[in-house]
Amino acid sequence: MKWTEGIDKLGLGLYFLLCIFAIANIYSVDQKLGEKQLIFFGISLFVGLIIFVGRSKFFENMSGIIYIGGVLLLIGLFPFGKEILGQKNWYKFGSFTMQPVEFAKIGTALMVANYVSGPDFNLKNRKSLLTVLGIIGIPAVVVLAIPDVGSMLVFIAFFIALYREGLSGLLFGIGFLFAGVFLISLAVPPLYVVLAILLIAGGWIAMNYYKMSWNVISISSIAGSVLILCGLAFGSPFILEKLPKHQRERIEVLFKGEKAFRDTSGYNLLYSKTAIGSGGLLGKGYREGSVTQGKFVPEQETDYIFCTVGEEWGFVGSATLILCYMVYIGRIYYLAEKQKSTFNRVFGYCFASILLMHFSINLGMVMGLFPTVGIPLPYFSYGGSSLLAFSIMTFIFFKLNYSDKNSLV
Repeated sequence: MKWTEGIDKLGLGLYFLLCIFAIANIYSVDQKLGEKQLIFFGISLFVGLIIFVGRSKFFENMSGIIYIGGVLLLIGLFPFGKEILGQKNWYKFGSFTMQPVEFAKIGTALMVANYVSGPDFNLKNRKSLLTVLGIIGIPAVVVLAIPDVGSMLVFIAFFIALYREGLSGLLFGIGFLFAGVFLISLAVPPLYVVLAILLIAGGWIAMNYYKMSWNVISISSIAGSVLILCGLAFGSPFILEKLPKHQRERIEVLFKGEKAFRDTSGYNLLYSKTAIGSGGLLGKGYREGSVTQGKFVPEQETDYIFCTVGEEWGFVGSATLILCYMVYIGRIYYLAEKQKSTFNRVFGYCFASILLMHFSINLGMVMGLFPTVGIPLPYFSYGGSSLLAFSIMTFIFFKLNYSDKNSLV
């Protein structure tokens, strides 16, 4: 049929596959929650249909209003938010709850795409760079103040989109360097880390001594960077001690193992890994997982839903799910790169990068490779706000892609 030309059947097919498989797994954990998730999925499809039959330029034209609305919803949490599991990041209306940070990501993605696609945008221009950093930074700072560290980390995704548009990769290198120094300094004596920094810096200077134009600015920059890294190495243990007890333990679990905190922050991870490991090659069978059915893992229908997949569907099922996510995210990146419109391309990169961050952090979290930070698995974790927000981004992008394929420009 002619009207279906331009619809990306692979992308939408994977979206439906992930959502349906998710509902089945949530139903396995809790029948009532599975039925609710099915209703959320129906609502998401209805909203998606409205998006698909609407004008493709609507979201580009309204991006500023959507962005401001998302930020205001975040700010409104401070006086009106409902505290759940120690975080005041929900609105509660009777039996209905909403997590506005999921919708703030949509607004931020649209606003970044709108600004970057403007005629005056140039990443080499300081004003353009500071403005786009401000667009990302404002909601990120509010989220951090809630505090919701996990959701704040997802805002790093927007820098991947900016990298595609010309942002220097040096910023990513600096970020990884500081994170690496912080974590390593928690595992080994800081003095050893400082000595390693000095040796590496000295070796780098020796290799580049005749290549660089040495002046006061370059010398002060190198010296300042080394001093900051050394200060971070010595300061990391003190920073860790100042964190709330549950956050501190979640980081320490990475170094000491979950068994050292089996009655506190390591409990979820211990049983999550037990469930995943017990699934073997083919799993124990649908609704046959002893850990899943025994409700041993708190939040196993939300942040820890992957442990249900591991126990009931085994290595084959888990690997298949991971492959589906990788193909789906890769497909969105591929389609984004093919867009004629800069707005469409940037939004596609933002959307795919948000999915990538959620997917990577969530799986790392349930397997003990990343601290527990409360990040849902896209489309898969139980929750109306999360499913609806991801579905809205899904249908916005596939609508933009549809319009792009049918454009004569």
